[in-house]
Amino acid sequence: MKGDLFQLKQHETSVKQEVTAGLIGFFTIVYIIAVNSLILSEAGIPLKGAMLATILTSFTGCLIMGLWANAPILVVPGMGINAMFTYTLVESMGLSWQEALGVTVISGLIFILISFSSLTTVISDAIPDALKEAINIGIGFFLMFIGLENGRLIERGSTSIIALGDFSDPQVLATILTLVIALVLFIRNVKGNFLWTIFVGIIIAALFGIIPSGSNGSFSLRGYREVFGSFSLANWASLPFLIAVFSITMVVMFENIGTISGHLALAKQPRKFKKAFQANGISVMLSGIFGTSPTVSTAESTAAIAAGGRTGLTTITTGILFLVTTFFIPYIHMVPANAIAPILIIIGGLMVQNIRHLDFSDLTEAFPAIFIMIMIPFTYSIADGIAIGFIMYTVLKFATGHARKVSSAFYIIAGLFLLNFIFQFT
Repeated sequence: MKGDLFQLKQHETSVKQEVTAGLIGFFTIVYIIAVNSLILSEAGIPLKGAMLATILTSFTGCLIMGLWANAPILVVPGMGINAMFTYTLVESMGLSWQEALGVTVISGLIFILISFSSLTTVISDAIPDALKEAINIGIGFFLMFIGLENGRLIERGSTSIIALGDFSDPQVLATILTLVIALVLFIRNVKGNFLWTIFVGIIIAALFGIIPSGSNGSFSLRGYREVFGSFSLANWASLPFLIAVFSITMVVMFENIGTISGHLALAKQPRKFKKAFQANGISVMLSGIFGTSPTVSTAESTAAIAAGGRTGLTTITTGILFLVTTFFIPYIHMVPANAIAPILIIIGGLMVQNIRHLDFSDLTEAFPAIFIMIMIPFTYSIADGIAIGFIMYTVLKFATGHARKVSSAFYIIAGLFLLNFIFQFT
């Protein structure tokens, strides 16, 4: 029955392969529980409530993606969007955190309406192939950047934005050693290489004495009662609320278009795009009800796909593991960064290789693609990187007399991105 539900034979996979991929995907993204909760707490959401909201949203999002789209894509509250939720909607625009959750619910409903209409196909077809490829490559650079940062191989420099980490730091040495072993395992195509990387990384961290300590704090559902269903639509007609809905909808929709396209291209399953997009729209709406910022098809999904994940069983495995962490919240920090960073670096490197598919002979295509690839990691935002590339593409085509080569739908998309920037910075 399980095989029929997920069509394992048709996808040339097995229960063991899918569960293993889901486990690896979970370890690469479990950090979101702590990081997302801390960012949301700065908006005023109770920390413990934010943690459970993150867990339940991730579980539900993965469940919907796995059952509805049967795609190996992990759905969790998005980094970057959570910062926008806290620092833009609440701290800058003056919305309460309850109103910001209301914005998330409305944005999710708009997302759902678009995803279940023909607009999804229109929007996807309007994006040039070069830019789609650039988004995938940019996400690869982003994953490498996150891995290097988490492993402390790079850090904020005193005389530059980025500098090499301190090679006398045990954390840095542990990451380098784990990365070398991970590369050897991967290149030699050892079965379960990413899982072995995690185990080896934990052992190395133990030898270096850098296993993170768990918290002795307890957890209860009490802190979640004032978070679940607390979204507010009381001021839905106010200008700040409407601007917030527009901005969040733009960011969430196009970030997910980019990530879903990239993930399904990696899994060689582009036909699943529409259902995967619909699943994410439903998840965004539910995230506002559960009490967290909007969800995305996270970049770390590539780790699960590269580990062999081909169906929704991978995603559901990760979702169930998120639910299990409810009982282990005080100990979620205990997986060392050096065990996860090499996986992100390797997967990012694999995605970056697609740069060979780009045609750099037409500079009106090349420069926007290059800017997408560079700006995604440099702005620490997939959506901002996409926006900058789309706007540049439109301007260059128009200015060089090739305006007719750009579809009217793409002009509208680029214009909306420009409006979003104007709203954010005025």
